[in-house]
Amino acid sequence: MEKPAEESLEKRTDEAVKGEAALKPQFLTTKEKFHAFVDSEWQGSKGEKASENNRVEETNETPVEEPETKKLKLNAEEQNKGGNSDRKRLRGQNKSRPHTKPTAYDEKRLCLSVLQANRECSFGDKCHFHHNVAEYFATKPADIGESCYLYDTFGKCAYGLTCRFAKAHTTPDFKTMENAELIKVNEGRNVVKNSLSKDLQISLRKRSVAFKKSEEYLKTLSNYKDKRDQQGNGDARAAEVSADPAGGEQRVSTDTETQASPDKQPPVKTVGPLTDVDVIKVRPCEKKQVDFKDKLYLAPLTTCGNLPFRRVCKRFGADITCGEMAMCTNLLQGQQSEWALLKRHESEDVFGVQVEGCFPDTMTRCAELINNNTDVDFVDINSGCPIDLVYKKGGGCGLMTRTRKFEQIIKGMNYVLDVPLTVKIRTGVQEKCNIAHKLIPEMKKWDVSMITLHGRSREQRYTKLADWDYITTCSKLASPVPLFGNGDILSYEDAIKARETGVSGMMIARGALIKPWIFTEIKESRHWDISSSERLDILRDFSNFGLEHWGSDTRGVEKTRTFMLEWLSFMCRYIPVGLLERIPQKINERPPYYMGRNYLESLMASQHVGDWVRISEMLLGPVPKNFNFLPKHKANAYK
Repeated sequence: MEKPAEESLEKRTDEAVKGEAALKPQFLTTKEKFHAFVDSEWQGSKGEKASENNRVEETNETPVEEPETKKLKLNAEEQNKGGNSDRKRLRGQNKSRPHTKPTAYDEKRLCLSVLQANRECSFGDKCHFHHNVAEYFATKPADIGESCYLYDTFGKCAYGLTCRFAKAHTTPDFKTMENAELIKVNEGRNVVKNSLSKDLQISLRKRSVAFKKSEEYLKTLSNYKDKRDQQGNGDARAAEVSADPAGGEQRVSTDTETQASPDKQPPVKTVGPLTDVDVIKVRPCEKKQVDFKDKLYLAPLTTCGNLPFRRVCKRFGADITCGEMAMCTNLLQGQQSEWALLKRHESEDVFGVQVEGCFPDTMTRCAELINNNTDVDFVDINSGCPIDLVYKKGGGCGLMTRTRKFEQIIKGMNYVLDVPLTVKIRTGVQEKCNIAHKLIPEMKKWDVSMITLHGRSREQRYTKLADWDYITTCSKLASPVPLFGNGDILSYEDAIKARETGVSGMMIARGALIKPWIFTEIKESRHWDISSSERLDILRDFSNFGLEHWGSDTRGVEKTRTFMLEWLSFMCRYIPVGLLERIPQKINERPPYYMGRNYLESLMASQHVGDWVRISEMLLGPVPKNFNFLPKHKANAYK
């Protein structure tokens, strides 16, 4: 039974498998042996095995089949697809992933009236929550640890008795303790900015927020449209709109002279002389300036690029951070979940937000809303998003083919913003039809402050390597506007090659998810053979940051766990430097099955969802009975 596996392993060591990273032969193994070792060691650590020697012997025997309950990689329909599908790597996304509401993890929670200094519950006997603290503690899940990160950091825990580390700051008579010294040290400290206030949310929902600057700009568009309809394109050129010198397409001018025509009265009536505020808008040179030169830019990553993850990357040397992509329409509607994507931690010294939209009116109003109610250093337009949901509406990559709308959006946002406006694009939509080089000279005329170019098209996705030769060409066209290159950077050697193309800086996306210490490697020009215990410490920092951001109650713990598992689906692709036959690891090389230098290193190399859950249990305690998780990308779960 063992012979075929040994033969296949010998074949793998003799010649590198296409698409797989080259590892030192002594670390290579088979899928069966790998999972047998990981499962037996995990059970052994819980006392289910007699001794260390028995565990080692078991790995040399016939591989043990994985229990059915642990095969969480694929659903039943996908497992039953016939043929040799189990030998193929799956592609695409798991679009119908199970979603468990946070409220499902608490069968019966503690009433808010008890948490708020034992005030009287307004619902009386009709309240469905606990009012007896002793009864609540009898049904509450066991504490995860003996110390509470929030209490140790800030002197008090806002989650009080519901905290999953409550014993650290609860007296025997169920009173919450506070550390007066730490509270005094943190007094007046604003750790997280850009939260949505209740007043603003209500105003947005009632549509009572005034967008004065946006309306000024949008009037120029409507005036142009009316005059074009009445007089024709020839007469309209002489009015508030000038022709595009490059392609003959009409474009709206945002210069002071065209926005406020001579026969137009100032927007504000004044007594006496006019003030600068009445007639002069902020010129591009007067806007807040950001030095983008030679910076390492952490890409705005949907789902994984959350605030706790950005804090981890800042510790390792990321210079620029950006919030996850936010839909402009959802922001204008005051959706709390969308505004959460704009939150900024105090450690993020250069921070921007990324918005997505496809119409000049909504994007301009959204830019004004952000400008007036948040603290950001720049605003980024996502015109590189490839997903169908966005593209089919004309947003994301769709803007690259709708140049007229794109121009109106950029000019409108520039008109209302006091901070730089940046744009993220791809090479194009079709795989062999690049259009970025045609757009970049136009964007320079539209006063874009910085351009980020991902060296792939929409159709290409991640099937082939990024085209850095094309990025080089576009970088020369963009000068003197900074252009950042993006794609396939996973080591400092990749970064050196990227710098040689003449780009102003580098945006790092998947590379940061696989190894967030890549920023340190690039700045120190070295390969870091990071140990498994150091990587676990990084995950521990993330869990602490997550508990601070999402909460230390059961809801917050499970939300932190979910985002950690999303991150582990990328982090498991990392191969330790000491195991590689050829350094460095390439981002398009799939890791083969291998045994690490210790058990934890092997566990972190697993592509199995169940093993990611085990890692999360080391930091966040056992998962609830009804917990379920399926990775976002099918490629993360190998059959």
